Order: sequence, then structure tokens, then C-alpha cells
Amino acid sequence: MIFNMFTVGATVQAITPILLAALAASLCGRVGIFNIALEGQMLLGAFMAVVGSYFTGSAFLGVLIAMLSVVMFTSILAFGSTVFRGDSVIIGISMNLLAAGLTAYLLRQIFHVSGAFSDPGIVTLRKLRIPGIEHIPVIGWVLSRQTAITYLSWLLVAAVTFFLFRTATGLRLRGVGIDASAAESVGVRPDRYQISTVLFSGVLTGLAGAQLSLGTVGLFAEDMTAGRGWIAVVAVMLGRDHPLLSAIACVVFGVADAVSVQLQARGLPSQVSDAVPYVVTLLALAATSLRRTKRNRTRAALG
Repeated sequence: MIFNMFTVGATVQAITPILLAALAASLCGRVGIFNIALEGQMLLGAFMAVVGSYFTGSAFLGVLIAMLSVVMFTSILAFGSTVFRGDSVIIGISMNLLAAGLTAYLLRQIFHVSGAFSDPGIVTLRKLRIPGIEHIPVIGWVLSRQTAITYLSWLLVAAVTFFLFRTATGLRLRGVGIDASAAESVGVRPDRYQISTVLFSGVLTGLAGAQLSLGTVGLFAEDMTAGRGWIAVVAVMLGRDHPLLSAIACVVFGVADAVSVQLQARGLPSQVSDAVPYVVTLLALAATSLRRTKRNRTRAALG
């Protein structure tokens, strides 16, 4: 069977980096900045997590270094799209290209290898076992054997949703994205909200990259994000910048990713199995577009 206990565990692991990246993009979208640099942010985070873990001997420091590095990298988007009034899409695409080339270059310069780096010196994230949940059949085995970042990702979804829709600061942040000039007229500084929000998105994507390299496989490979950043962008588009709705979309894509791995393990050609998450993404976009078109036509018919 494709859907078994191991598939569920792989699904939870697959969801985490996509979920964190989607959460970052949702926040950026709420302040009016389209963050399309998720792929590059995650890739740099994955690389720096391995660098930090290998040289410090600590997975925690590796994650911390990943977050700080990605925040610095994300400042290109934060200041480029606000202070310098650049186009966020162009900046984001440039950042993706820069991250791909930079990580490949640093891989050769630091570890003197190309393609991938795997070493026993890389300290991976420990899987946590929760005593009260561990003995529950099937579900307990899956939910009690995840990294701290996985548990944190779902807590962050709840925290960000509460922050956006139940706090005054969240209301101002959403106001900046809806109409920056109107927000400025009531004393809100749109640039400050935008810069701080985009920089915080770097923390989230840094966590996503660290989960990918230290929490899932324990190595770094060139372009190991494999389109997960783009899938997160689609999840945010489907969720319309709502953290909870985007999280639901991430679950669908996480299941597709885990199923593709299972299909490959069962002998399906990798070219076919690797396409499964992207086929699901395209189908989801098509279904959403058709539903939106139908709704618009119904409204037009009703005048």
C-alpha cells in the first residue's frame, strides 16, 4: 500500500519546509510584498545549517546560523523593495539565481566537493519522542518522532493567524498591505512594517532550509530544495495570503511529495515520480482558476 505509517511520517516531514516557507510568503503578502525568493532563501538556509552544524558540532547552532544568514540574505528583498522601490518579483528571481550559484560556489570552496556534501560530522536534528503520545497506535508513532522545527511550524501557524487577525499590530500590518497611503495617513510607517515583516520571513525560511538539510536527510546537495519554494508560493496563492488556508494547501502538496517518494521506491521512474507534486500543483491552480471564473460569471449574471 502507498498510504501506510511510513507514508504518513514522510508526509509530515515533507510538509514542514513548505509550510514554513508558505507562512513567510503569507506574511510578506499581507504587507504588500510578493516574496518569490522562497526557493533561494530555503536553499541558502539548508547550506548554512550544514556549515554551522559541521563546524560547531551542534545542530542548534547550525539552525541558528541558518536563520541569521537567511535574514541577512533577505535584507536584499526587504530594503530593495521598500527603500529603493525595486520590483519585488525581479528582486526575488535574482535572489533565487544568486542563492543557487552562491551555494554551489561555497560548497566547492568550503568542503572541496561538488554536487553534494555528506559527512558523519554533520549533527542532525534529533527526533523528539513525546511520552503521552508515543504509545497511541500508528498516529503516536508518527507524531512523536518529529523534529522540534516540525512542532514549531504548526505552533507558528496558530500564532501568526492570531497575531494577524486578533491584535492591533496585526491590523496595522494588514492595513499596510491593503492601502499603504491610507495606513500612513493615520500615523503608521508602512516601510517599517514591510522591512520588519520581510526580515522575519527570513527567519521562517531559514528554519525551513535547516529542516530540509538537518531534519530530513542530514546532508546538503545542490538545488536540494527541488522546487519546494515555488510550491509554497502556489500554496500562498491558493490560500490568498491566509496562514491557515495556506497551511491546508501545504498539507495537500506534502502528501503529493511523500507519495512521489513512495512511488519511486516501488520502481516507478524518478522522472515520473518527481513530477507528482508539480502535477498536483497545476491541478490545484487550474481548479482554483475555474472556480473563480465560475463565481465571477455568476456575479455578472446577477448584475
